[in-house]
Amino acid sequence: MGQRIATTTSPAGATIAYSVTGSGPPLVYVSGWLGHLELSWALPAERAFYEAFADGRTLIRYDKPGSGLSEPAYDPYTMEHELDALRAVIAATGVTRFDLIGVSAGAAVAAAWAALQPAMVSRLVLYGGWAAGADIAAPEIQRHVLGLVRQHWGLASDLLTDVFAPDADAGTRAAFTRYQRDSASAETAAAMLAMAYTINVVDLLPRIAAPALVVHRDRDRAVPLEQGRRLAEGIAQARLEVLPGRSHLPYIGDARPLTRTIRQFLGLSARHRGAAPTLTARQREVAALIADGRTNREIGERLGITERSAEAHVERIRYRMDFRSRSQIAAWYVATN
Repeated sequence: MGQRIATTTSPAGATIAYSVTGSGPPLVYVSGWLGHLELSWALPAERAFYEAFADGRTLIRYDKPGSGLSEPAYDPYTMEHELDALRAVIAATGVTRFDLIGVSAGAAVAAAWAALQPAMVSRLVLYGGWAAGADIAAPEIQRHVLGLVRQHWGLASDLLTDVFAPDADAGTRAAFTRYQRDSASAETAAAMLAMAYTINVVDLLPRIAAPALVVHRDRDRAVPLEQGRRLAEGIAQARLEVLPGRSHLPYIGDARPLTRTIRQFLGLSARHRGAAPTLTARQREVAALIADGRTNREIGERLGITERSAEAHVERIRYRMDFRSRSQIAAWYVATN
């Protein structure tokens, strides 16, 4: 499945990058705290998660202002900026009615949109979310995490990987730790996290008219199951589905029960197509050298080939993997080793 990336401008003047994958009725996806359209496509586990929904649907994703390929950032970052970005993407893609998925902090954004724009949302899926950010952690823990992100972004991204993805293998863990830092600056990450802690859509939940599926893992280390229960209880047509697991990131751990549950709620078959692309042994050698920061000339010298041949290998990797940049190749290599 190819990912097509474009940009639009939000009503507030922010450039928003969005992607379109697959075919079929539209499915709009609101991500959690940070995201990066290119790097997320390079991490095999995350890409497989998105491809599971692009089989039978046109999956629309986007990078929030200041995150990934989108600019600029805001401080303070607010829910209105979140809704602005979503509004811009919906307008740019021309969809008028769609299914909507919100993950983590994106669950509150999706819930707010469904409440404020009921005619546009056919079905609503909320995973790992909460209605009131103040309830997900004690005030002193929130202050500690925000301070750590602002002052020691490198250390914070490593520690947050432990919280978000305790079941990740070593390669995925290393790639995701770097992914967070590449997605946003420390200042932007802190501003977006502060917004997540102040989200409150409790009063909007009763206004949601669409059938809703609230999914939560029973031992989620970042957002307690009780928060998912509160979301489901506030929505008239909501069903709560509790799945086993402790990783907050939906694509870490056993993602199959999650994708199967969501696909069935959306009216799709439980099974879906999708196979991770692979590289030849020589292409993996080239990818390893790219991950090591080598230029095409240096790759050629290392492998005993011309610079032009090295460049051709890089282009074939990009084509085969549907990548746009060397950084995607590097991220993919780290995640798979």
